[in-house]
Amino acid sequence: MPPAIKADDLQILRRELLKQGVALLCQQIWCWGRDILRPEGNWLVELGFERVKAPEDLEQCSSVYTLQLPRGRRVVLRGFGVFFGDDSHGGVFLPRYEFAPKFTANATLNCPPWSANDLPELTPPDESNQDACRSMTLDLIDWIHGYEANVVEQLGIDYRRSTLADWKGGKRKSLPAEELAGAWRSLGETIAEHPAVLIPAR
Repeated sequence: MPPAIKADDLQILRRELLKQGVALLCQQIWCWGRDILRPEGNWLVELGFERVKAPEDLEQCSSVYTLQLPRGRRVVLRGFGVFFGDDSHGGVFLPRYEFAPKFTANATLNCPPWSANDLPELTPPDESNQDACRSMTLDLIDWIHGYEANVVEQLGIDYRRSTLADWKGGKRKSLPAEELAGAWRSLGETIAEHPAVLIPAR
């Protein structure tokens, strides 16, 4: 059982997690974008992601990248957030600038999410789906942690440093490359210990 936490302390923890999560996800989405443009080749494609190019009438949209994972799971990367689907639980979407998981009973997307309007109906987690939402959010965070650890192992820490050096022309504060994977792990541990932080305040 996780330790009991007072309501006021939970609100503080929720705000801190929100701030940390937004900063991490914004930085991570930037990193994915740079990994796509890697001079040596598209790293996401090399890892097995399926790339779907936008149709002609949406040519201003960037491609959608989907990776099928073991046990009926999948991750879909977009500039405005990340979708994680699990055939056993449904799906969650993490908006880039909110880091507030939104739940859907749909484990797969009916069409590529060129915009947020293409996503299924999403709702904040409540008591009825908190366990499923937490499980999928933790699985997604664990996958991101593994992704970053693999980048360092396969491409080297200097590669990730170079991608972050270009973030907003090097003027935007970023978490050091050496701390990125660990920060995702720490975030997951906080959510696992205090799952109620995922439920919006009433």
